[in-house]
Amino acid sequence: MLEPRVCNHCAIQSRMAIDLRTGRLNPKRNPSYTGLMSIVRNIAGIAKGMSITFGEIFEPTQVENYPDGEGPLRGAVLEQRYRGAHVLQRDENGLEKCVACFLCAAACPSNCIFIEAAENTEEQRISSSERYAKVYNIDYNRCIFCGYCVEACPTDAITHGHGFELATLNATNLVMRKEDMLVPLSALTTAK
Repeated sequence: MLEPRVCNHCAIQSRMAIDLRTGRLNPKRNPSYTGLMSIVRNIAGIAKGMSITFGEIFEPTQVENYPDGEGPLRGAVLEQRYRGAHVLQRDENGLEKCVACFLCAAACPSNCIFIEAAENTEEQRISSSERYAKVYNIDYNRCIFCGYCVEACPTDAITHGHGFELATLNATNLVMRKEDMLVPLSALTTAK
């Protein structure tokens, strides 16, 4: 009577070797993984890892003086490339740079940008183009801060600022509107 064939996966799980000539199970077991040398190697690996941990225990802790520090970031140190809360920019005349081209909303992988366009008139000039963003919302519940919207904008109207305090207990507070993100006119006059 022939023995049934066993797949390699089952043979490895049962730690049995397969005879390559016959394709049948060999009654000899694989070498044990709990041998003395294996235990010694495991202990040596744990000791090496714990030596790094114990070496760091006695080093002084380096912390930033946040939120009790000086300046507008209150002691936080941010890199220049940091992607924080979005900022809608103005041009040198104080007009909005956003021309409602919808490229940022199209580039957004999480679909968190909502724009509603309106036409500029001679009496009411909001941007230097024909259109402006009447509504510009970003839902930070969905935003992944990838920066695709910043790269897609042809007028550099949207940028990442250094704002990082976005945490809230109410999810509706994470929908930022145009008024929340737009650079104030007073910031333009102090920059000149």
